[in-house]
This record gives sequence, structure tokens and C-alpha cells, in this order.
Amino acid sequence: MTELPAPSLEAKPASDGKRLRADAQRNREKLIEVAGAAFASNGVDTSLEAIARQADVGIATLYRHFPTREHLVEVVYRREVEGLSAAACDLARDLPPDAALEQWMLRCVDYIAAKRGMGNSLRILVTTNSKVFSDTADLVSNALTKLVAAAVADGSIRADVEVSDILHGLFSTYGTPNSPDWRDRSRRLVSLLMDGLRWGAPKAGKS
Repeated sequence: MTELPAPSLEAKPASDGKRLRADAQRNREKLIEVAGAAFASNGVDTSLEAIARQADVGIATLYRHFPTREHLVEVVYRREVEGLSAAACDLARDLPPDAALEQWMLRCVDYIAAKRGMGNSLRILVTTNSKVFSDTADLVSNALTKLVAAAVADGSIRADVEVSDILHGLFSTYGTPNSPDWRDRSRRLVSLLMDGLRWGAPKAGKS
């Protein structure tokens, strides 16, 4: 079934400047959740009708919240970045510093998968006046910086760690060819990175 044509670009989501009813807010959140998983698994060309169907709403409801595919991608991308940033605080609270760092890096693999899936639409957003990139530019690096600092202070990873090197290692997976085992290979890379970070750490040298 072909997708219904989207409303004019001048149309605005029903939520702009208004407080949504509880049921409308639930529909919106469900659409964002389903779309994020669909983009990560199948790419940004996933049928919007399929997303609406999986979210158990009509396609008209989807378009009321997100007049264009790019509107939906922008909101999903913002949620992914903010979720990854918030996860750093939750993990740091619940786990030892090096374990929190490792689990956050594994979460980062899921974030990268979603970003890969949204790649074409994200490139379109770059050419628009979207504030999503400026608003979220430092969230990931700031989250990682705090986790690394805690693990260094704890002595569970080596002290000569550059956050930019870790980010470079993690995001090298963004451009690797897509394959059914992409996530598994990316998770193995996280394990290798953590082995390198723990090697020579003060705690590692204690008997």
C-alpha cells in the first residue's frame, strides 16, 4: 500500500505551542519509539504507514504529529541523543565506573545504528534551519567525558585516555558496511576498547 501524501511543509505538528491531551501524547511517544526502532533496523525509508500501524494509530494521526518524514526523523534523532546522554547519569549511579562506561558504550552502538538508519534524512536536515544539531552537539561527548573521568579517578581505566580517541573508535563503526552481524561486530569492538582502557590501570595492577 502506498503512503498517503504528506501535508504541506507549512503544516505544523499538532503539538506545536499546545499541550497535548494524554491520549495524544501517548500516541506521539509510541510513534517516536516505533519509528526509532524501525529506522535503526530498516533505514529511514521504512514505510510511514507501517510505523503508524505498528504504533496502533492511523496514518492521519502520524501526519498530525509529524507533517513530513523529516519532522519525524528530527524528533527521533533528538530523542536518541538525549536518551544516550541521560543514560550516562543512570549508569553512573547504578554501576561501578568502568562497568558504567562499558554499558554506555554498548548503548552508543544502538544510537549509532539509529543514526545510520536516518542518514539520508539527517543530511537533508543539515541543509535546513533545523536546530537539532546545534542543540545536541555536545551531549554525547559531555556524557562520555564524565564517565571516563569517573573511571580514571576510580583507577579502573588507565589515566592517559583521550575522550576523542574513544569517540573515534566508536564512531568508526558508522561508516562500515551494513551486514546482519553489524551490531555484534560493533559490540565486540566495545569489548576490545574496554580491554585497552583497562590495561595498565591502577586497579588492574593490584593483586
